[in-house]
Amino acid sequence: MDARGLRERKKQETRIALSWAAIRLTVERGYDNVRIEDIAAEAGVSTRTFSNYFGSKGEAIVARHHDRARAIAEALRQRPEGEPIWTAITEAALAGFALGEPVTEGRPPEQSWVEGLRLMVAEPALQGEFQKAGAAAETEIALVVAERTGTDAAKDVYPRLVAGVVGAALNTVTQQWLLADRPQSMEELLRDVFGRLAAGLPEPR
Repeated sequence: MDARGLRERKKQETRIALSWAAIRLTVERGYDNVRIEDIAAEAGVSTRTFSNYFGSKGEAIVARHHDRARAIAEALRQRPEGEPIWTAITEAALAGFALGEPVTEGRPPEQSWVEGLRLMVAEPALQGEFQKAGAAAETEIALVVAERTGTDAAKDVYPRLVAGVVGAALNTVTQQWLLADRPQSMEELLRDVFGRLAAGLPEPR
């Protein structure tokens, strides 16, 4: 890898470290009790470095959502030609959810962590950032779906419809995981939700 490639990798690693630090601290302390200075210190960088990557702690928290969407779109672009669209999307979603964290960790998360995540996702101050991330995700996924299906993401219904459904499905998976009484496998949830979509979303029996 050349010097430019190393610099870009280092920048991406710093961005990821800052985002995870923001998430960890928010889950542990609550959104209002986390300062940008705390996030920077947790990631081992200066507040100036934080400002080079993010304009607010909300942006830092939601950055993982942006990164996951990009990872899903790129994984979908790399799926084999001719693979059924929902199979390709399912595998791409699994790859995206594995970004920077295992899909399954071999042990259930601590309840305090799950409860903290619930509060973070529901935080009113973050809703605008989550909506922006969701819109950006749908745009990226629609472009890739259009590439795979020979449609136009700007004019045709299909790629935009699929991207909207994928966004709703990913939100459903996340909410189901957070609200489950017992720990659930993220991989099983993803396969269940996308399997239902691939089958035409039949009524439950």
